[in-house]
Amino acid sequence: MAKRKKFKKGLISTRRFVLILLLLEREKRFLLFIGIAFFLTGIFFPYPQIAMWLGFGLAAYSAVANDSIQTIGTFIASNSDKKWWVLWMFVGLIFLATVSYSWIVFDGDVSFQRLSSKGFGEAPSEFAFLQIAAPLFLLILTRLKMPVSTTFLLLSSFTTSTQGLTGVLQKSVSGYIIAFVVAFVVWIALYDFLKKQFKGEPKNYWTAIQWIISGFLWSLWIIQDAANIAVFLPRSLNLIQFLIFSGTIFFGLGLIFFLKGDKIQQIVEEKSEVKDVRPATIIDLVYTCILIVFTWINTVPMSTTWVFIGLLGGRELAIKLRKKKDLKRTWGLIRKDLVNALIGLAVSIIIAIAANKELSDLVLSYF
Repeated sequence: MAKRKKFKKGLISTRRFVLILLLLEREKRFLLFIGIAFFLTGIFFPYPQIAMWLGFGLAAYSAVANDSIQTIGTFIASNSDKKWWVLWMFVGLIFLATVSYSWIVFDGDVSFQRLSSKGFGEAPSEFAFLQIAAPLFLLILTRLKMPVSTTFLLLSSFTTSTQGLTGVLQKSVSGYIIAFVVAFVVWIALYDFLKKQFKGEPKNYWTAIQWIISGFLWSLWIIQDAANIAVFLPRSLNLIQFLIFSGTIFFGLGLIFFLKGDKIQQIVEEKSEVKDVRPATIIDLVYTCILIVFTWINTVPMSTTWVFIGLLGGRELAIKLRKKKDLKRTWGLIRKDLVNALIGLAVSIIIAIAANKELSDLVLSYF
């Protein structure tokens, strides 16, 4: 009996070891990239002019890769029959138009003045290792399919005041709660009506409606979250800097569409009825309305990721309550997304304290 137990334990350990080896083999390119990027960060972070662009490049891809689930996740899921480059051109041109407007109207500022709020107004003149490495932690968490707040993870390490950090946190938490409640009410009230309307194959005009709404939503996301990427750069970009900024993100979007959203896309596709263009359009419409409200309130940066997972959670709960099934799995999905977001918040706060002297001194003063 004892030998049999030892044999089973040994078999389980062997299986785990084999699974780890298979995982490392499958992710070897990603791990190689992360290793090289950490190495380059360690070499160049003391040189501001190089560190600025290195941090921006890493942030540009990591932020868009993680946040793609919110804005273009349902768009990718419901347009899987379209060529990837067609979707890229549509989203990419909207991006260029939106940031160009901000750059022209706000005198070189591509963040729609989000970086003019308290704690973020000064462009960094020097960088800490963790400030440049923060996008790499975001990439790792994204690879683990965690919907982490890029606002917390990237912006928090640059804030020069606790008010700036708490302002972002308060606005983001309120965004999650409001989005959850609004989505729950909308889908509880309209579920039967939408179910009747969405029978059969969708008409062609639904695709046109979705593309319009998705384009508007994408533009609103840029208004809110461009600050997460631009925080590494001067607050007013000259023409060359602007071309590098916009071109890097434009081609990064192409990679996202080529990879069909990559691993983080599963967070969208595991939810109910998102591959049908009609429910996907309603999701984007409700999300757009919520972001319009928060864009109008003030220019304090916020986590649109928290708003989106609140929206998906409230919708999923409402649908399952109306169907009267799978409630246990639904609560599990909501809890998983929220826990992952909180993990990202915890990592962000640790990075912010470790990378920012003002915040670390303040924390130490309490002990």
